[in-house]
Amino acid sequence: MRKQFTKIAGIALAAVLTVGMLGSTVQHVQAATVASATSLQFSDVKSSHWAYSAVQKAVSKGYIDGYTNGTFKPDVSVTRAEFAKMVVAAMELDVQDASGKWYVPYVDSATKAELYASADFSNNDAGWNKVMTCDEMARMAARAIGETTKEDDKWMYLATKAGLIQGVGKGQLAPKGLTTRAQAVVLIERLLSKNTGAYLDVDKYAVGSAEIAWHGTNIFTVMPEMWVTPESDWKQAGKSSVEEMWNEKLMTITSKDGLYQGKLDALVAIDLADPNDPNLRLIAPINTLKWFNNRPDVTNLMVKDQKNSYVLYFKGGSVFNKDPKKYNSYDYLKFRVDGFDSPDYDAFTEKGVLNMTARVYRNSRTDTPAVIIPKTGTVQTSGNLEIHLQTPAGGSLFSETIPLSMRGTR
Repeated sequence: MRKQFTKIAGIALAAVLTVGMLGSTVQHVQAATVASATSLQFSDVKSSHWAYSAVQKAVSKGYIDGYTNGTFKPDVSVTRAEFAKMVVAAMELDVQDASGKWYVPYVDSATKAELYASADFSNNDAGWNKVMTCDEMARMAARAIGETTKEDDKWMYLATKAGLIQGVGKGQLAPKGLTTRAQAVVLIERLLSKNTGAYLDVDKYAVGSAEIAWHGTNIFTVMPEMWVTPESDWKQAGKSSVEEMWNEKLMTITSKDGLYQGKLDALVAIDLADPNDPNLRLIAPINTLKWFNNRPDVTNLMVKDQKNSYVLYFKGGSVFNKDPKKYNSYDYLKFRVDGFDSPDYDAFTEKGVLNMTARVYRNSRTDTPAVIIPKTGTVQTSGNLEIHLQTPAGGSLFSETIPLSMRGTR
């Protein structure tokens, strides 16, 4: 059924949209009338503009308009109310008459469709007239394609993984950045396509960054074929996906006596086969990076020669160390990776064949908080696939946390 808002006269609707899009009711109603949807050539959105196709589609569908001076104003910010109106209109949701501010019918519709929840922000004039951030846009868009989560920091991950949002640069997201008209229509066109079952290209670097922002690691984005376990395992644990097997609450380790604490800020997976991987900077310069085959006399095994591998970089360190005599002082967090074992240990130690997890270093054995794992050639013997964080002390002072443990393929 065509929505009730389509019955509003064109000029009246145009005035309402102008009020929203540029934020000043009196000035814009007096200054100009919005251009009709048939005027698709805008002086500030040429065919070379990154949002050109989406702008053309959005205007032709009628959920946003240009201006009578021939501009679209793609870089003008969008308020929460304006974005909600555009999504509701684009999805052709039912809109009922309601008293109050112009946006109330659209907010009511968005609420009914579960695109907005009162916990998101205050349902009042001050709340709806704030400019929408990219995080908030991702949340509403992800809901529009049926995604759900109770974790506020997961919405951007869900939106990028679905292909709704791409990065502003290689692996860069701007979650607190303000949403523009161009960004809004590009996102809405992508969610409309997603809801029809169309394929959307996914920015894997954006997904990886969003995964780190969500729960502190990108291993499930960068190396999903390695961190696997039977679906029944995570379902029995009450998880909605394998990614939720990672326990970010265990990224901090405190010694039993409370004198030492370390924190893993992020476990970053780097694909050595991808020269454009944005996290290669963490281990640069790669030409001087080596891997350790458990033989101190061998110092010529180079990471650059192992392109068919991943590096796991443990970004973090000590939060405090109140007794350096008990706990060693490292610039990094002590860690261990289990489960990627060697099928031929002699080949690893005697021939320099990378067929298991190995420490990475540059000059001394402990100067780089990373390990290298070949994409093929490892075996899983008896233990689980695990990430361990440990206190830098042995004996009775030793303790550890395990943010990730999965059965793997064994």
